[in-house]
Amino acid sequence: MTHQELRLSVGASPTQRTVAVLSGVFVATLGVAFVALPLLAGGLLRRLTGPGDAFASYEEARDLPPGMLPPGLRDSAGADRSGPVPVVGLCGLPFVLLGVYLVLRVLRTAAWLDGSRVRVRGAFRTRSVDLATARIDADGVPHRGDDAPMVGQRMRSAVVAVDRSGAPRVVIPLRGMGLDSLPPSELRALANAITTGRPADGRDDAAHAVADRLNRLAAHPR
Repeated sequence: MTHQELRLSVGASPTQRTVAVLSGVFVATLGVAFVALPLLAGGLLRRLTGPGDAFASYEEARDLPPGMLPPGLRDSAGADRSGPVPVVGLCGLPFVLLGVYLVLRVLRTAAWLDGSRVRVRGAFRTRSVDLATARIDADGVPHRGDDAPMVGQRMRSAVVAVDRSGAPRVVIPLRGMGLDSLPPSELRALANAITTGRPADGRDDAAHAVADRLNRLAAHPR
């Protein structure tokens, strides 16, 4: 019997995607402008702040002894043209990287459930874990007492799964695209993946508790 990979409804809504992309592009554009402006304006600044002597450059006075050159030309002949002005533009690089990260994060964020294995894609990388064998954090689901009603309960934003082999943890968002939580069918699928073949012993009590709360959230969506 075959099963179909289920794409989870994580990420941003179309409106949120548009706003995030425009914001990221705006931030990145500001960063690029901050980097490019000193490079483009460096020559102009040197002309505006340079000496007002009769020689435009050392090339026009190359036949004169160095001691007869104006002080401004002597200094500019041996000065490093890179100067501090282009270096100041490097302060714009963090804004460029931040803008690119915002765009990639909102466009690439996705998650898929294939049997008991979940894959979560972030801005730059994709991580996967087998929910049936991973350690499941009890902090990743709605909190308060087990007997408390689900309606009106504050919900955490994700379930955290850690492979027992020591691989990096996988964070599974529980919020849908513009929704308070994932659809009930997806919450039940995650709960089933967590409990598949998992023994009901003390070591896995936290995982069973998470699955139980996911099922209760699916039964009583907010």
